[in-house]
Amino acid sequence: MIDSEGKLQLTPNLLIAWREAHGQTDEALIERVLDFDIRTDEVVVINILDRRAFPTLRSYRAVQQSYEDGECTVCTHDPFEKLNIPEEDISEKQRQMRDDIWQEMSPLFADKSIETMLYTYRRGPIVRQFREATVNRKADGTPAMLSKTTINMRIRRWWQSGRMKNAFLPQFQNCGAPGKKRLADSAQIDEQHRKVGKRSALAVTTGRISTGTGVRMTADIWRRFELGLNKFYLKEHQSLRQTFESTLQKYFAIDYRISDGIVLPVLPPSDLLPTIDQFYYWHDHFRDDEKEDRARFGDNHFELNCRQMLSDPRRMALAPGSICQIDATILNLYLVSAIDRTRIIGRPVLYNCIDLFSGTLMGYAVLLEGPSWLGAMLALDNVSRDKVEFCAELGIEITEDEWPCKGLPTGILADRGEFEGYNADTLVNSFGISVHNTGVRRPDWKGVVERSFGLADETVVKFIPGYVPPKSSPRQNRNYDLDAVCTVGELRTILAYYALNYNTNHYLEHYRLDEYMVADHVPRHPVDLWNWGIGSRGGRLTQPSQQIVRLNLLPRREASVTPRGIHFVGDLYYHCDTALRENWFARARQRGNRKVEVAYDPRTTERIYLPLDNGTRLEVCTRTEASTNMPPMDWHDAMDYFALERAAVQSSVSRTVQSSAASDAHADAILTQAAEKTRVALEAAGHLSNRARRSGIRGNRAAEKQLEREHASWPLGGEGIEKIGLSQEISTNGDYLPPSSKLTRIEALLENKWSNG
Repeated sequence: MIDSEGKLQLTPNLLIAWREAHGQTDEALIERVLDFDIRTDEVVVINILDRRAFPTLRSYRAVQQSYEDGECTVCTHDPFEKLNIPEEDISEKQRQMRDDIWQEMSPLFADKSIETMLYTYRRGPIVRQFREATVNRKADGTPAMLSKTTINMRIRRWWQSGRMKNAFLPQFQNCGAPGKKRLADSAQIDEQHRKVGKRSALAVTTGRISTGTGVRMTADIWRRFELGLNKFYLKEHQSLRQTFESTLQKYFAIDYRISDGIVLPVLPPSDLLPTIDQFYYWHDHFRDDEKEDRARFGDNHFELNCRQMLSDPRRMALAPGSICQIDATILNLYLVSAIDRTRIIGRPVLYNCIDLFSGTLMGYAVLLEGPSWLGAMLALDNVSRDKVEFCAELGIEITEDEWPCKGLPTGILADRGEFEGYNADTLVNSFGISVHNTGVRRPDWKGVVERSFGLADETVVKFIPGYVPPKSSPRQNRNYDLDAVCTVGELRTILAYYALNYNTNHYLEHYRLDEYMVADHVPRHPVDLWNWGIGSRGGRLTQPSQQIVRLNLLPRREASVTPRGIHFVGDLYYHCDTALRENWFARARQRGNRKVEVAYDPRTTERIYLPLDNGTRLEVCTRTEASTNMPPMDWHDAMDYFALERAAVQSSVSRTVQSSAASDAHADAILTQAAEKTRVALEAAGHLSNRARRSGIRGNRAAEKQLEREHASWPLGGEGIEKIGLSQEISTNGDYLPPSSKLTRIEALLENKWSNG
């Protein structure tokens, strides 16, 4: 090859590639070294790419000089390496054909005179003698003389391949012009033009096995197939069988007839039509599947469902917390209200945050609002929370190693929804989180979190009453929403148990461990991968305080400072130390209400947050004593309750008006009668003057009071009434006793009556 001085040293079977000008183009020339002699400065080479090549002579020194000048190079790839096939991979028929040729040619190759055939003037006599010897070698005397062309072809292939026996293997893979269209000049089938391929059932039945039935494929038929496929398959989205039938009707009809005013195509007999197998063969072998799928369903469908998958998305994450995939879905589950379980409140929205490195469920959020920025922020708030504290709020006791995810990730991968636009600037500016968005309609770019929804649905959600099966599954004729029994808070608790079980026990079967994980025998469980990543690679989580996270992520709105407290919504009032210390509520009663900005967590009504110190910290505001009539609940349940209250107020208007109308009608009737009676009395008295009517009011009042006493007095008579005196009683020892009240007398009378049965 190459010596210490950098010169080319030739060896047998060495391949040399030349660049020689042939007309206006440069063609590659590869020669194999068959023999060489340094003393005579001769090198015998043969062109391995020429099917008519014979050995030629070159100068040894000229070849070396050409190599130094860059006119030739040494080839490291031998095109005949494909002939180095293990014996067990060679078929019996190929092996037999090879051995037969080798047996015929072996006398020539065994003779040392074969080397003299490298020279042109000696090749002819040697080939002629070998042909004559071949005839004499036959035992039965039949002529078996090989042609000169056959012998030269075999010798040439033997030299070009590097003198190997497998050079005589039959090249079946080159038979039949693979990949090329074999089209007939005429579709007619007869004894001279037979149909290729398998014979149809019609050919077997009619006895035309030798020629076959049907048509031979021509360029015209294939052009009709092309037209039918473009029209019916790509544009109208018919199936392949429907496309074939529509193509026959439109492009193979020989006439048309009218039946009941409808134009119908007339097709030739079936033995003159192409078969569906011919159509399938043409479609499978000569159509570009990718181009066809893109034209039929679009680029998004192809990239999502048909593209090749050669990479691993987890390689994007170097450690836990590097990238967190986040997305939302509407669960196939109906819920009921926490206040009134008879009311159905619809289907909730679930947000999941999955660590790309380990597959750990870092946090989640359940709410009733559609996928929005608010839901995404609540999910990130849950990601940054201490999971021991979070589970304690749900009534679940865990240790930190069961759910160790706490902190914000370095990067977020989401779709082009909540995390695209001005709102995402908060994450970038406040926490240094890099936000990445996937392409339009490309959920496969965040397949880890997308699959987490399917796992939750298959593992937990489908077993909760009120679950709605997907359209692909067989459905029963029932109303699934009427089966709902679970509230939002109860669903959060169920999903917390699911998250703990998923992180600890879910086996990531297709997770690709790297060499370091394999060496450390890391189990394929999310928590184990998370702990290994934290211990080995440090993790990429940031640990801002919960107050800072909520200060930047929780939604805000205005509230009113009133004498009853900080009024947020409905009948909910809150107070805090700052408001009490600065007498906000007393000042509001004197000077009127004023507005303040508060932050709130939509998952609870127990507290709101008051931004202080120019928004740099939050103070917790709890409900006032008067607002504790309602139990702890989700904001959506509270809003639903207040909506019901407003509806009740509106529905009571008609009842109030109706009752007032009835009361007013009775009052008007009484007043009408009273006015009539008064008029009659005045007429009977002789129309008294106003002065006369006003005189004696005191006496009239006293008389009326006496009359009222007589009519309104209680009849307390009966046995034992005389025993209860109305005069003042004097004790036996002379002490004064106050007179008993009427209530005392009534109690004594009632007790006396009860004792007498």
